[in-house]
Amino acid sequence: MSTAVLLFHPNYEASKINRRLLDELAAQNSAGVDVRDEYALYPDFKIDVDAEHAFIEQHDHIVLQFPFYWYSSPALLKQWEDAVLTPGWAYAGGNALDGKTLQLAVSTGSPASRYQKDGEYKHTMAELLSPFELMAFRVDLTWRDPFLVQNTSGITDAELDQAAKDFVANLTK
Repeated sequence: MSTAVLLFHPNYEASKINRRLLDELAAQNSAGVDVRDEYALYPDFKIDVDAEHAFIEQHDHIVLQFPFYWYSSPALLKQWEDAVLTPGWAYAGGNALDGKTLQLAVSTGSPASRYQKDGEYKHTMAELLSPFELMAFRVDLTWRDPFLVQNTSGITDAELDQAAKDFVANLTK
């Protein structure tokens, strides 16, 4: 299976968590996994739809990787969805995504305990990420459970190392 990791991090250069995950992926020489830094490609938010379509079409498993900002994704990811998931290609007569899978790789600064019905935020991560699951359904992508790295503001180096190893194992299974 070939995997496309589309990174949506507006400040990847300063990232500790997402950088560590991708560094581990590179260190493991994960065959069949291609990473694309969307903010580096499109700092002006002018997405090359044809290039994105071609990239996606080459892969079986699509991973959208991003830090959780204000209970959602960074702005470029929404722009990407609006520009790339077009009728005639992804739905409404288009079937370019049929048979592919979609997974999110999301980092949150807050601990998992806050993302519970009885937690501080009163919503679970599954609820907050449900628009992505619905999008996957709408364009005939098979949904895979998200890979979450939570409590990144308090994560230890050992915990981050383990999360990075788990990330690679998750992508290559």
